[in-house]
Amino acid sequence: MMFCWIEIGAAYVGIIQSLLSTCRIQGIDPYTYLVDVLQRIDTHPARVVELLTPRLWKNQFGDNPLRPDLARVPYKQKEV
Repeated sequence: MMFCWIEIGAAYVGIIQSLLSTCRIQGIDPYTYLVDVLQRIDTHPARVVELLTPRLWKNQFGDNPLRPDLARVPYKQKEV
């Protein structure tokens, strides 16, 4: 990892890049996947954590992913 200052940071960047690449290979929008998993992870049973990997997530949750709360709030532009 060329632009990481420390080795442990490079390891974390590698993990994230691997996760995003796996999403792309599976035909999953990485943003949709991350929004869903980050909302789901605190209530998801640890014994079936593998269901949150991109390949299995696509089959289990991909048809109806959780959306960000911001997607439900109508946007109002401020008047200048």
